[in-house]
Amino acid sequence: MAVLVGKKAPVFSTGAVINGNEIVENFSLEQYIGKKYVVFFFYPADFTFVCPTELIAFQEQIAEFESRDVVVVGASVDSAFSHWKWLQTPQNEGGIQGVKYPIIADQTLLISKNYDVLAGDFDYNEEGEDIFVGAPQAYRGLFLIDKQGIVRHQVVNDMPLGRSVEEAIRVIDALQFTEEYGEVCPANWKKGKGGLKATQEGISDYLSHSH
Repeated sequence: MAVLVGKKAPVFSTGAVINGNEIVENFSLEQYIGKKYVVFFFYPADFTFVCPTELIAFQEQIAEFESRDVVVVGASVDSAFSHWKWLQTPQNEGGIQGVKYPIIADQTLLISKNYDVLAGDFDYNEEGEDIFVGAPQAYRGLFLIDKQGIVRHQVVNDMPLGRSVEEAIRVIDALQFTEEYGEVCPANWKKGKGGLKATQEGISDYLSHSH
C-alpha cells in the first residue's frame, strides 16, 4: 500500500460528469491548486448497494465542505456515460440523482493504480498473455489534498466498508486548524477545541487541562 501523504497528488486528465448532468473531457484536479482543498474519493462501481449511500452522504454535507473551501470529487472505473446514467436515476430506484459534485471516469484503471487503490493488478499467464488478477475496481480510498496539491490525509476501506463523511470533515477541520495556529491536534480532536504545542511543555499542559 503506497502512502501518498506528504507527496504531490498524482495528476490525471480524464472524462467526468459535473453538476449532475454535464459530461466533460480533460477533467483534472490541477484546476484547484492554489484555490481549493480537495476531498478525492474512490468507490468500486456505479449501480451498486453501498456506493450510493456514500455518494449521497457526501452530497448531503456539501455545504459543510464548501464552507471550508473544499471541493468533493468522486471516482470509479466506470465510464462517464455510466456515471451520467446513474446520476439521472432517482434515489428510490438505486440512483444518485441530486449529486452535483464531479465524478470522474477511470476506465483505463490508471488513476486507481496511481493512487494505489486498485483491488487487482495486471499479470501474465503461462502463455505470456496479459491478464488481470483480482477485481478491476477501486477500494474505497479517500485523499485530502491541500491547496498546494499535496496529500495530507488518506484512508482506504475494503469494498464492503462504507466511510464516515463526518470523519472526513473532522480531518479537514484539523488540517485547517494546524495551518492557521501552528499547533497540533491530539486524539479525537474536534472543531472548537484547542490544540497543543508540539513540545513536552505543551503536551503536559494539554494533559493537565483535559483530565
